[in-house]
Amino acid sequence: MNLEKIMHDFSKKHPGEVEYLQAVREVLESIEDVVNQNPQFESAGIIERIMEPDRILTFKVPWVDDNGKVHVNLGYRVQFNNALGPYKGGLRFHPSVNLSILKFLGFEQIFKNSLTTLPIGGGKGGSDFDPKGKSDAEIMRFCQAFMLELWKLIGPEIDVPAGDIGVGGKEIGYLYGMYKKLTREHHGVLTGKGLNWGGSLIRPEATGFGAVYFAKEMLATKGESFEGKKVCLSGFGNVAWGAATKINEFGGKVVTLSGPDGYVYDPNGVSGEKIEYMLELRASNQDIVKPYVYEFPDAKFHQGKHPWETPCDVAIPCATQNELNKQDALNLVKNGCLCVAEGANMPSTPEAIEVFHENKMLFAPGKAVNAGGVSTSGLEMSQNAMKLNWPASEVDEKLHHIMSSIHEACVKYGKQEDGYIDYVKGANVAGFLKVANSMLDLGII
Repeated sequence: MNLEKIMHDFSKKHPGEVEYLQAVREVLESIEDVVNQNPQFESAGIIERIMEPDRILTFKVPWVDDNGKVHVNLGYRVQFNNALGPYKGGLRFHPSVNLSILKFLGFEQIFKNSLTTLPIGGGKGGSDFDPKGKSDAEIMRFCQAFMLELWKLIGPEIDVPAGDIGVGGKEIGYLYGMYKKLTREHHGVLTGKGLNWGGSLIRPEATGFGAVYFAKEMLATKGESFEGKKVCLSGFGNVAWGAATKINEFGGKVVTLSGPDGYVYDPNGVSGEKIEYMLELRASNQDIVKPYVYEFPDAKFHQGKHPWETPCDVAIPCATQNELNKQDALNLVKNGCLCVAEGANMPSTPEAIEVFHENKMLFAPGKAVNAGGVSTSGLEMSQNAMKLNWPASEVDEKLHHIMSSIHEACVKYGKQEDGYIDYVKGANVAGFLKVANSMLDLGII
């Protein structure tokens, strides 16, 4: 495999799609040796086929605000690869949404879903609609208008969307209500549903829980645990909420949260009512973290900064892509951080990852660490198919087992001769091999 030629040609096909190109290069660099050792992948064009989505669907979404004014947003669904099962991936409603971001997320989702061992393929979707500052009635009308187009493209054995940034339980409810009305069917075509109508227990917390389970396994490779450790989190949404909850259970102390406005340092730790307050912050629809210090005055707010300058033992970025850069990585190394586990999708820049690897730090990518969310979505699909509802303890046990299995796969394919575990390579190779071999079995389609 000639990596540079492939990326040169690919860049010409997708000019300016920075996030997408970054994600593809990272995977191809990791799997280069495996591809070269398996000539059947090259002859079947597996790399060229897996890099491109099966289809990209774009549609306009006209909706009416509370003043009667008509607005038009763009809607997308990227159905990337269904070799393992129906397309599966979230819907993101945010002004930054564009095809580059959705293709990067959909590409990552292929390998993340493969790692879960569940029969689900990879996809992603969303809109440049911004739910912040909108009334519930406006959000409902937008979701209904969005589903008027999306329902034709999805189904329980075709494509099963979930939530993502800007799409929580409320939005999923409005989307599912319209889907049910249009199809006159009640089945698990969306995940992240309400508990009263087909949702799974612990789904909102699952990505954060899974990230901590994975980080716990990473620490164990060094004979360490969360007990007594200081942990820096970014974000303050569901992922950070779930992570903070589980870190406290394991005896760790969460000392930071962040938002677009800056970060909060709480020397007393984010626990108890402070974790519950994170949900209030999220529900406020302001997307700022500063109000935390008004509620808890011992905490300090750092305007416009990232939390990675704060000394900690473990860092779990839970916000968005490329939020942790080279300087942030150097700060973490300087302050003695042991472990960085990506709770978000691709939150570390390539330069930051290079710093982590050069310093032989425990570092694992989002496609492995944050697979807990889609794993529990897959478990929700199973419960819907069987018309069952498992107790929280059973879902949590299954999630813990899945995350441990993902860690084992990463170690299997990522452990180097000197004993260092390259979790990026391990995750990419493990995820790729399952999908690539399935594509071989299915023929050229």
